Amino acid sequence: MRKSLGTVILTLLLGVLIGSIVSEVLGLFLSKGSVAEQLFVRYVAFGPEVTHWNLVILDLTFGFQIHFNLMSVIGVFVASQILRWYR
Repeated sequence: MRKSLGTVILTLLLGVLIGSIVSEVLGLFLSKGSVAEQLFVRYVAFGPEVTHWNLVILDLTFGFQIHFNLMSVIGVFVASQILRWYR
């Protein structure tokens, strides 16, 4: 059975979100600077740099970053497996 594109995107976004939440919760229990903390909590940021436009009347800031860590990748994997068995 084919899944709609919206279902796939929603499932993957939920996987990233759940992985990020688990990562933050793990960060509360791990000691700072430990290997486990670096593996599960630290992230790599991707995206363009923030653009700041200072107009006379308006101040605009554009930009976004995507933060990836190990738990986010695990969350995407788990979400893809759930999507595989979802009917």
